Amino acid sequence: MDDQELGFKAGDVIRVLEASNKDWWWGRNEDKEAWFPASFVRLRVNQEEVPENCNSIQDEEQDADISKHRQKIAENKDQMRTNVIQEIMNTEQVYIKHLKDICEGYIRQCRKHTGMFTTAQLSTIFGNIEDIYKFQRKFLKDLEKQYNKEEPHLSEIGSCFLQHQEGFAIYSEYCNNHPSACIELSKLMKQGKYRHFFEACRLLQQMIDIAIDGFLLTPVQKICKYPLQLAELLKYTTQQHSDYNNIKAAYEAMKNVACLINERKRRLESIDKIARWQVSIVDWEGPDVLARSSELIHSGELTKISKQGKSQQRTFFLFDHQLVFCKKDLLRRDILYYKDRIDMDEMEIVDIEDGKDRDFNINVKNAFKIINRTTEEIHLFCAKKQEDKKRWIAACESERRRVQEDKEMGMEISENQKKQAMQNARKSRQGKIKGVSYNGCPVPPPHQTLHPIHQRHITVPTSVPQQQVFALAEPKRKPSLFWHTFNKLTPFKK
Repeated sequence: MDDQELGFKAGDVIRVLEASNKDWWWGRNEDKEAWFPASFVRLRVNQEEVPENCNSIQDEEQDADISKHRQKIAENKDQMRTNVIQEIMNTEQVYIKHLKDICEGYIRQCRKHTGMFTTAQLSTIFGNIEDIYKFQRKFLKDLEKQYNKEEPHLSEIGSCFLQHQEGFAIYSEYCNNHPSACIELSKLMKQGKYRHFFEACRLLQQMIDIAIDGFLLTPVQKICKYPLQLAELLKYTTQQHSDYNNIKAAYEAMKNVACLINERKRRLESIDKIARWQVSIVDWEGPDVLARSSELIHSGELTKISKQGKSQQRTFFLFDHQLVFCKKDLLRRDILYYKDRIDMDEMEIVDIEDGKDRDFNINVKNAFKIINRTTEEIHLFCAKKQEDKKRWIAACESERRRVQEDKEMGMEISENQKKQAMQNARKSRQGKIKGVSYNGCPVPPPHQTLHPIHQRHITVPTSVPQQQVFALAEPKRKPSLFWHTFNKLTPFKK
């Protein structure tokens, strides 16, 4: 725009030479030196420090230049820290305004119109955002106490994040509920009266021109932004600064909060799949898998050997805390029957060399044992290949590590969420059974495929229903005349 302004495009790197003015900085790119607006760029790296060997320079003029250079660097760094602090404070105040608008502009009005909204609908759409608003007001109040208005770069806000780090866990519930909120809201928005109602609420509260779904997204965005802001602040906080250690600890704490929220979200997706898998298993006995477990770690076929030397081919599913094993149907290999489970909390895994086993007095190959440390009960398993055995031993060791990690992270799924997952799975299963028959008689449809993977959660493409996933994995075969005749025999009907 002006000769004294620096022209640049997205992606260019500018060396900042002067940053004393908060709005306009002086910098240099490949073309020239000039002024540029500070709000148009993002700080990327620390300023260069003076070489350590500068003390060897004897010339007094050079010493004076170096001293001025150091002072300028310090001033620039202070200004940059001021900018980041002010950004944190400003965005926090704007965020509080958004939360207030949602609670007073939308929720309060919705509750007045009981004919339009049920309590369940409002709970789904807004989640626990009122709790978040209450928490954030307290957080901002404490943040403002630590803010130094005269010299913002001296503000010590790290302790405030550390003091409230456990409180940020309430975002987990909101983030997990957000997809359901979007679905419920989209259903209502198909009707003109709801679109007009929400727009009227926005205008009445004098809110900015953003749709309600945009406002409801702000808590999800906010909890992800804290680690980024603290990382930026840490970059411009010297190790000599009184707030350095607290900012560093706060950055790690908020990163962990974001990771925990992501992990809880993945685990909720996992328990839905586990619930659908369990209700597809025939003759299930005992407590639900979800009573103690929330992720599948490994699965596959093993031969289980009893003390009498009897071998049984079984399909095993290793979850956190327990190992479940099932038997395949003789005719319908896609149907699994529940047989038993092993509590993994008291177990120790022992690798067995090929040859004669002393405990069972039989020759084994590719074998390992699971031994109860309290009762000394022994379970012997054999895999088909050496590689399979190694995978199972590694999976059992991984199961113990994950249980410990969950304990340290405070990873818990509420009883209500587990109960809801099982209810949804049973309802879905009943609908499918009504339409499935086996030679004229109703039978269980194929068991739900459950795939363990290493990203600490189970993923099956959400765009393809589970039953279709199973169908895609199995090549279609032409019907056999033998089986057609065989099915007509009454004793073999199910």
